[in-house]
Amino acid sequence: MTFNLQQLPNLLTLLRIVLIPVFVVVFFLPFEHARLIATVILFIAGITDWLDGFLARRFELHSPLGAFLDPVADKLMVSTALVAIAVADPQLVIGVSVMVIIGREITISALREWMAEVGARATVAVSMIGKFKTAAQMLALGFLVYRDDLWGIPVYTVGVTLLLISVVLTLWSMIVYLKAAWPSLSSDELD
Repeated sequence: MTFNLQQLPNLLTLLRIVLIPVFVVVFFLPFEHARLIATVILFIAGITDWLDGFLARRFELHSPLGAFLDPVADKLMVSTALVAIAVADPQLVIGVSVMVIIGREITISALREWMAEVGARATVAVSMIGKFKTAAQMLALGFLVYRDDLWGIPVYTVGVTLLLISVVLTLWSMIVYLKAAWPSLSSDELD
């Protein structure tokens, strides 16, 4: 079997998917450095997400498989980390935040699929708000997974604050997407 540069972005995406059960097992292991290792796994997943996108754009290594798998891998990793955090710390603010974020992801994924079917996929393309939401969310996840104070910084409190910011950005970006799609959604015409 020979290596092909064309396959690298997809291999990085597949690595991210493989890291999901590893993350879960490590996150819940009862040993001193489990949370640090789980944070590193989450960080590696984030780096592979950035790197596969960079390589695909830079070297035009786009593929139908990559276009499908990349957002699936992202949503699986984020949802898994959110649920693990909620299980480990079942407080109201965490639970509601997790439900809002996962609910938005399901809603927007369904909206994008439907908009693609009616030929208006570009109407719900990724926006800058969505990018800020993703950045806040990934930082929040890192802080919430690591959890322990570091150099006097209340890591978990910072993580909860970033999670709340990402919830606001999540709702805001969902409203922007729904508003952009509204003319198609409210049309009386069906194909």
